[in-house]
Amino acid sequence: MRILVVEDSQVVSRVMRHLLTQELCCEVDVASDMASAKELLAHNEYFVAITDLNLPDAQEGEIVKFVLEKQIPCIVLTGSWDAEQRARLLQLGIVDYVFKENRFSYEYTAKLVKRLRRNQSVKVLVADDSVVSRKFIRSLLEQHLFQVIEADDGISALETLNDNPDITLLITDYNMPRLDGFGLIIKVRERLGREELAIIGLSSDSDESLSARFIKNGANDFLQKPFVHEEFHCRVLTTLDSLDMVTKLWEQANLDYLTNVFNRRYFFNFYQEKLTEVAQKQGSLSLALLDIDFFKKVNDTYGHDVGDEVLIEFASRLKQSFSQHFTVARIGGEEFVVGFKGLHIEKAYALIDRFRMQLEITPIETSKGALTITVSTGVTEFGHDETVDELLKRADTGLYEAKSAGRNLVSIAES
Repeated sequence: MRILVVEDSQVVSRVMRHLLTQELCCEVDVASDMASAKELLAHNEYFVAITDLNLPDAQEGEIVKFVLEKQIPCIVLTGSWDAEQRARLLQLGIVDYVFKENRFSYEYTAKLVKRLRRNQSVKVLVADDSVVSRKFIRSLLEQHLFQVIEADDGISALETLNDNPDITLLITDYNMPRLDGFGLIIKVRERLGREELAIIGLSSDSDESLSARFIKNGANDFLQKPFVHEEFHCRVLTTLDSLDMVTKLWEQANLDYLTNVFNRRYFFNFYQEKLTEVAQKQGSLSLALLDIDFFKKVNDTYGHDVGDEVLIEFASRLKQSFSQHFTVARIGGEEFVVGFKGLHIEKAYALIDRFRMQLEITPIETSKGALTITVSTGVTEFGHDETVDELLKRADTGLYEAKSAGRNLVSIAES
């Protein structure tokens, strides 16, 4: 990624270059005037341009129009605050207008560029029955490089969310036909938690209670229409930063630090609820407990770093094989578990045995060369009156039988 800084102050350009390379590990080109900027723009492609308004050879902000004509996102740095100029630049479609006050201004700019890079993969759903309002919000979001999807009411928004599970942010108006903003949020929150989807409510109504009602119903934030560009962008970015923080905390609590599959804590909590659900519906659920054969020998022979490489690749193969429909977790050490909700033991056995055979014939590449790894597994089925711990203990009995029979086997432990 390449960034252009157009700034005649050597101090400011040095600070921006340092912060950008530190924050993003990117290439930064610096131009001290418009002529130099044009030369660089003629020979390079830039992700974003950070420009001063007043340059030695362009005193009236001509560089901004030139950059925007090149379809390059533009962040304006300026030493003078002019309300009319600010409004004019925002109307042109710049990303942001930053007043050069102190180091925090430059840090904000660097973090904004980092956010822009991440925004390219962020999907935002805008639900509003007003075409004019939707298009306006869409234009603001696209200035910040978001992927934008539109819905004209709450029902359409729900359908869109079902079809696009990777949507990160929902921006919804209050007054909509068929299903209003409150009803939409309530239905969404029945399925998606705050670590999965952020929501911002909008309304042009003068009712002072709307903001509290939106947030109590599950929204992360609320914005009164009409709003200014900067307030909208600040609310969106703050909401997404908060979502990132919540998601990170959730991952730290529920994912294994090394292999990035679910951890023991998550598996126990998740499947204890699932067992109750399966028992009530008289459904089926099988569980496989896997243990890498002779893993201690791998650590003793090649070192723990190679052992970690084996664990990471083994977990990756488990995820690739099973995580789309089932649950993969690391129980501890070289032990992993796969929960097969909806499958009887015969089908679970067939899937795990196929995985075992594929693992045996596909060596794991490590920093010390290719290693052939095998796995022993115990498989069991839920008997409708057990805890997760009891189910795992019975699977462990099957695992012990597989190891006793020579390893590299799948053994069924009957309920």
